[in-house]
Amino acid sequence: MSLQLRDITLTYPDGDSRLTAVDHADLDVPAGSVTAVIGPSGSGKSSLLAVAAALVTPDSGRVVVDGTTVTGMNQAQMTAVRREKIGIIFQQPNLIASLTAAEQLQVMAHLDGRSARDARDRAVELLDAVGLSDKKDRRPHQLSGGQRQRINIARALMNDPAVLLVDEPTSALDHERGAAVIDLITTLTHRRATATVLVTHDTTHLSGVDQVAEVLDGRVRVPAAN
Repeated sequence: MSLQLRDITLTYPDGDSRLTAVDHADLDVPAGSVTAVIGPSGSGKSSLLAVAAALVTPDSGRVVVDGTTVTGMNQAQMTAVRREKIGIIFQQPNLIASLTAAEQLQVMAHLDGRSARDARDRAVELLDAVGLSDKKDRRPHQLSGGQRQRINIARALMNDPAVLLVDEPTSALDHERGAAVIDLITTLTHRRATATVLVTHDTTHLSGVDQVAEVLDGRVRVPAAN
C-alpha cells in the first residue's frame, strides 16, 4: 500500500489567465510511513492534498493509490476509490451532534455496505485503538476537543484505508493535545501500514514522522535524509 504523485500540475482560473497551485510535483509515500507536508499559507499544500484525495483532477500528471491509477477516472470511479482506499481526517472533526462516538464510526461502515454487527465490532476496535473505548456512548458535546479529534481519526480508519490524508489536525488544539494527536496518527500509521500524508503548519511535532516535504509556490521538495 502506498501513494505516488508523479509530475502533478494543477491550475485554477484567475481572470484571463490561470493560477498554478501545484507545479510539477512528485511525492512518494510508502506504506507504513508518515510524510509531513509543510509550507506557508497559500503555498499549495491543500491543493496537493485535494489531488491526492481524488477530490480534484490535476491538469497533468499521475496519482497512484495502492497500485490503482486514479488519474483519468470519472467522478463515480474516484468516489469509489475514496470510499475503499482513502481515509481523510479534516481540520475540524465535524461530528454529528446527535450520534454517539461509536455511531459516528458506524455510519461510515454503513456507507460501505457492512453489516450492523461488523460495523459495531469495528467501531469498538478502533475506539479502543485511539484510547476512547470508555467513551463510546458519549456524544460530541460530552467530549473534549482532543477526544473529538481522536474520534475523527478513528472514523477515517473505519474502512481500513490504504492511504490516510490528514489536514491540519492540531489547529484547534493546545500544544500538549496537538502533540498527542500527531503521536497517535504516527503510531496508527506504523501499526496499520497506511501511507499517511500529514499537512501541517506546526513544525514542532514532527520528530516522529518519517519524511518531511516542503511546499513553496506549488513546488514540492523533499530534503535528503542525513
